[in-house]
Amino acid sequence: MVRGLLQRDAQVQLSVSYTTRERRPGEEDGRDYHFVDVGTFRALRDAGEFLEWAEVHGNYYATSKVWIREQMNAGRDILLEIDWQGAQQVRRAFPDAVGVFILPPSLEELEARLRGRGTDSDEVIARRLLGARGEMRHVGEFDYVILNEELATALDDLVAVVRAVRLRYAKQRVRHPHYFEYLEQD
Repeated sequence: MVRGLLQRDAQVQLSVSYTTRERRPGEEDGRDYHFVDVGTFRALRDAGEFLEWAEVHGNYYATSKVWIREQMNAGRDILLEIDWQGAQQVRRAFPDAVGVFILPPSLEELEARLRGRGTDSDEVIARRLLGARGEMRHVGEFDYVILNEELATALDDLVAVVRAVRLRYAKQRVRHPHYFEYLEQD
């Protein structure tokens, strides 16, 4: 879904997370993740370099605070691919952030999809499924919920959310002030 959104909307910038998990085949440092060891991750975290961080499925993940601020200052839309723990931290720092929860149709379907990717061991899949139910209980904390039953429909829904958020008055006013200037003239 993330890849599809980025292909359909060039205005959205994906935040590349930091992680301590092992690189999967085909993944590239700096493109898919910033792969770091646990010591480096902890040092960056302790130095306040992260907007949010969490331990998920036995690995650490985080978002660069500096990169986020640079993108926001440039007026770009930013997509963070994070879990509920990270979303809570982001909402505390940016109360206007929009949360979107992607919900699978069932735990059985989630397991089938994880196995179909062929990138995780049985142990990793079991750990992810064990945590999934607890993660899904946080769905009510999000502004939007996309039911990921069929990928094309779910992607259309995600694009619609991004467009709707972009059309809010405050966003339009900042991005296109010249359209609003005549309203202030006497």
